[in-house]
Amino acid sequence: MQIADTDRPMWRWQGALGVLALPALSLFSALVLSSIFILGSDVVVLTALRNGLSDPGRALFAVGKALADAYGSLFIGIFGDPARISKEVSEFLATGDTQGLTVAFYPFAENFVTATPYIFAGLAVALGFQCGLFNIGAEGQIYVGAAAAAFVGYSLEGLPWIVHAPLTFLAGALAGAFWAGIAGFLKATRGAHEVINTMMLNYVAFNLVHYLLNGPMKRGGASGAIPISRNIVESAYLPTLFPEPIRFHAGFLVALLVAVLVWWFLFKSTLGFEIRSVGANPHAARCAGISIARNFVLAMALSGALAAMAGAGEVMGVNHNLAEGFSPGYGFDSIALAMLGGGHPLGVVLAALLFGTLRNGATKMQSLAAIPIDIVAIVQAFVIMFVAAPIIIRRLYRLKAEVRWQAILTRGWGG
Repeated sequence: MQIADTDRPMWRWQGALGVLALPALSLFSALVLSSIFILGSDVVVLTALRNGLSDPGRALFAVGKALADAYGSLFIGIFGDPARISKEVSEFLATGDTQGLTVAFYPFAENFVTATPYIFAGLAVALGFQCGLFNIGAEGQIYVGAAAAAFVGYSLEGLPWIVHAPLTFLAGALAGAFWAGIAGFLKATRGAHEVINTMMLNYVAFNLVHYLLNGPMKRGGASGAIPISRNIVESAYLPTLFPEPIRFHAGFLVALLVAVLVWWFLFKSTLGFEIRSVGANPHAARCAGISIARNFVLAMALSGALAAMAGAGEVMGVNHNLAEGFSPGYGFDSIALAMLGGGHPLGVVLAALLFGTLRNGATKMQSLAAIPIDIVAIVQAFVIMFVAAPIIIRRLYRLKAEVRWQAILTRGWGG
């Protein structure tokens, strides 16, 4: 493993521009390649291309229209309809009515709602990377954290918001820390690989939540086909910052604050230095007197707490209850987020915003342009592939390159 020059700041202007330019170029390349899949799913385009030799102008027009409709609807899903926004802003300035304005800005605000659990889950996996651990169980930890937050949220009544909301959030985080700490303890004491342990714990978490929602936590009066918990009380809500229907809540600001705290912990604290030392070279860390076992357990517990915060935030800020399938795969996507962000909190936040906007815009692209929502998953896959390509090529051809930021690489199965 090549070690970066630690005497240089990780985020110099030149280095930061390089880190931002690579995902941007990758996104552009991914959009170009995904256009092939968009055209392949459009019946009108396929018909026009079959007749392209006899009427090439019509075929080119169909191709252009299909791409314009697809990416235009994606743009509207991400930023909102510019014409409607302009109209509602004029209406607001004339009458002071904010109802239409909030509806017009709903798509843009929804990007941050979708990005919030991505930030928490991405930070969870990135922190594990820093210790040389691959936490593949973020999805299960999200479910466990959501279950604990929902239970505390609806079972404790009469508490003021300043007590109940932090307590609910903390309960979710502690549940995730315990759940991931199991894998960390087994890794530290028995050498059991964390990938296998966290993967198996995912299934345990899914089935545990299924049992709770069909038993002790099931809402009274709910049919068997709707396994859902009681609604949490309002004192456990994360406050929304804008009028309805905008769902933007304080959880996004909490996620940004947590990202800053994770950065400080990893790069400015003694414990963070020990975690990064174990991740870089556990044998050298052991010789320096650093406890490998303690840092394995600590890193996994903190990783699980961060992932569980994503589940707690969804319960407290968006759904206000716990239902099966509430997560569309935030925990699994977080692995790609951490890799795309280079294992650094700033990179994770930027990657989470990218994934959040793409997922949010995909829904509108499907409804307006009849383009399958899976196209966005293809775009995300291409982005990751292009970001990883330089590393793969350098390893295949054994090319040397100057490292301006620290690559986070987990050890293999025997590590």
